[in-house]
Amino acid sequence: MSREVMEYDVVIVGGGPSGLSTAIKLKQLNPDLNVCLLEKASEIGAHILSGNVFETRALDELLPNWKELSAPIKTKVNKEKFLFLGKSKSISWPTWLLPKVQHNKNNYIISLANLCRWLAEQAEGLGVEIFPGFPASEVLYNEDGSVKGIVTQDMGLDKEGNKKDSFEPGMELHAKVTVFAEGCRGHLGKTLIKKFELDKNSDPQQYGIGFKEIWEIKEENHHEGLVMHTAGWPLDKKTYGGSFVYHAENKQVFLGYVIGLDYQNPHLSPFDEFQRFKTHPSIKSILEGGKRISYGARALIEGGLQSLPKMYMPGALLIGCDAGTLNMPKIKGSHTAMKSGIIAAETIFDHFKEKKELSIYEDKFKKSWVYQELKAARNVKPSFSWGLILGIIFTGIDQILFRGKLPFTLRHKHADHETLKAANKMPKIEYPKPDNVITFDKTSSVYLTGTNHTDNQPVHLKLKDKDLPINYTLEKFDEPAQRYCPVGVYEVQSENNEKKFVINSQNCIHCKTCDIKEPSQNINWVTPEGGGGPKYGNM
Repeated sequence: MSREVMEYDVVIVGGGPSGLSTAIKLKQLNPDLNVCLLEKASEIGAHILSGNVFETRALDELLPNWKELSAPIKTKVNKEKFLFLGKSKSISWPTWLLPKVQHNKNNYIISLANLCRWLAEQAEGLGVEIFPGFPASEVLYNEDGSVKGIVTQDMGLDKEGNKKDSFEPGMELHAKVTVFAEGCRGHLGKTLIKKFELDKNSDPQQYGIGFKEIWEIKEENHHEGLVMHTAGWPLDKKTYGGSFVYHAENKQVFLGYVIGLDYQNPHLSPFDEFQRFKTHPSIKSILEGGKRISYGARALIEGGLQSLPKMYMPGALLIGCDAGTLNMPKIKGSHTAMKSGIIAAETIFDHFKEKKELSIYEDKFKKSWVYQELKAARNVKPSFSWGLILGIIFTGIDQILFRGKLPFTLRHKHADHETLKAANKMPKIEYPKPDNVITFDKTSSVYLTGTNHTDNQPVHLKLKDKDLPINYTLEKFDEPAQRYCPVGVYEVQSENNEKKFVINSQNCIHCKTCDIKEPSQNINWVTPEGGGGPKYGNM
């Protein structure tokens, strides 16, 4: 197929904090560089979801005058709480006994989606070309095997892959350097890691699924600037997870829950655990009389230093959460993603100016504060494989007594898709029905995401073996896709006494959980037609 070809110095895939930081820094270093940034969402920020308590360290480096530039960073953290939850009671843990890494003094409660929109304005003001609604669907390679650029998604194909009247072929974007900044479990990043064996010397990557709701609450329940985290109920002691409750401006609360995708019980439903969490008296008392106005979910990458792949390859760099730079015990990844983007820009600048190899990225990364952060945090996540109590005790020793400088590194031994146990060997979990006041179902929740996909397009959730869900996964694991998907994309239905695996791809909010957790790795998430998916506003 003949395609239009566009040539750039640098093509950046992904309009999140890492990609936008790369673009801005590149133009600061050399205004003459021809830089293009692609974003699969209908607009910058529409697929961005995060807690988000924001540390400004990387932004201070990138745009020191961000306050004068009216960055959407207003609500400073002024109080912190940490609760251990039992089924009906809670214990407040003194914040001075928490590791320093979990303190939030001088941080801000923000909307990361709005910050990315603002960063895009700064990038465009410097001359960066930004194309929202154009997913990068395929990597292009030169004859020597180096990355040449990307192809954008073909538009106007029907479910069988035939051209509709509206068909438009994708474009080829060629670049001297391509930067992959797709976020957690990037579709192209995943293929590059495999092709170039970037994770050959790394531990298996670790993930969580994060849920978030925005509530407008009663004024007497609102404490602007309060940051609260919880651990414990409703999860059992073997399952990693916890919550955040951030009191933002305008009587809004950002409420969320994160569950490690290394959980073992196939009957567990992360969505329903989040809904059940809201019924705890300590949480319900905040929400009563309020209104839920937003919902979303997204996988997050938690493996840390020992799971980081090599982040350079011939012709390209892999940065931010596409690589895995989130600091898990800090519960933050935006500042580290931005710093990785700044380092990428500096690497590319040196590559062009002084003909240095892209491998200098690793040297620059290891000399940066982001590497020191990840090194100090490296033992926290793997320690929770011992259970909640032992994980907390070890984290206290590691982070408070030794400040992350213990003379050993714990390893991640399993990928998340390998951890499920057989359904008949694990207890079933009965979840209460939603009351539609505090708790809700998946159908009403997906409505709040604004998710939409063009009708009659190829299904973007690809099964390697279409018979496997019924012939194997249903019997062994009670088909956990019915539960781990946060919006009900996957169902097992009965037709004429036969079981059928149904994919409601129009509901997909691009969280990537299925791509990560499916026990046989039978589901492959690929890019749908441009602009599809959720339309998050203030997330």
